[in-house]
Amino acid sequence: MMLAAADPVSHVAQHIAYEFGEGLFRFPLLSNHIIMQVLAALIVLWVIPRAVAKRAGRDAVGRLVPTGLGNAIEVLCLALRDHIFKPNLGAYTDRFLPYLWSLFMFILVSNLLGLIPLTDWAFFLKDTKVGNTTAQHLIGGTSTANIFITGALALITLVMMVYCGLKYHGMTYVKHFFMGPPALSWFIAILEVLGLFFKAAALALRLFANMLAGHILLAVLLGFVGAAWKLSTGAGVAIGAVVIFGSIAIFFLEIFVAFLHAFIFATLTAVFVGLSVNIHHDEHEHEHDHGHGHGQEAHAAHAAGAHG
Repeated sequence: MMLAAADPVSHVAQHIAYEFGEGLFRFPLLSNHIIMQVLAALIVLWVIPRAVAKRAGRDAVGRLVPTGLGNAIEVLCLALRDHIFKPNLGAYTDRFLPYLWSLFMFILVSNLLGLIPLTDWAFFLKDTKVGNTTAQHLIGGTSTANIFITGALALITLVMMVYCGLKYHGMTYVKHFFMGPPALSWFIAILEVLGLFFKAAALALRLFANMLAGHILLAVLLGFVGAAWKLSTGAGVAIGAVVIFGSIAIFFLEIFVAFLHAFIFATLTAVFVGLSVNIHHDEHEHEHDHGHGHGQEAHAAHAAGAHG
């Protein structure tokens, strides 16, 4: 009902208390999205290490067995490492694991925090002014529904793709963009470089759009309840019951989406970085097949000589 009584966009919009600059060059110094992403980072840094550190016992075996939340976190991290990150990163997996695990946890916690109506619960701050807005609006909101935040995360992925490609392969990384016939290699290289930016943009837009759309849909549905009550009590009860049950289903879907898009962002980051650091993969497979073929020919020749 609190959602229904307000503008649905206000629950996903950024509420800025302090900013600097003018016109298009206005940048927030303090907003609800900034506070929520800092809160998400603090939760990841404080809660997860302590949860993983808890063990089933102090004996030799118990110290190796996680318990409670730490058990779930360890299972999740190992599944990501063995089934998602390692197939894409290969020998470089361990070098990127700390970042990829942190990225996944940060996005997941940010998404889940956005599902908690902290703004509606902070009614005691309703009349407290902070800068250009009220303190109530500085609590709550989904930071990953902000294109600048998802864009910053995607920019980190883009920098990692280029930097790690140059770090591990040098000019060979640059040369691998120039493929195909010589007359078309420059054109293909331009498309490949543009593809790096398109990949990063897709990461940012996918996470931003899904977090934004889900919350707006939920708020709009609940808005129907207030509109129905204005018609009549019977319409309010009938429409309200349908909307509430539908909103509960959508809310559980939002929880699934929160996990899904944290997984997608971390997975695609591993895929894109893996494409930059494993540029010799196809060549190694060709050399392996070529050498294996020679081995089979030698074995066949040896067998023929023995029979002869």
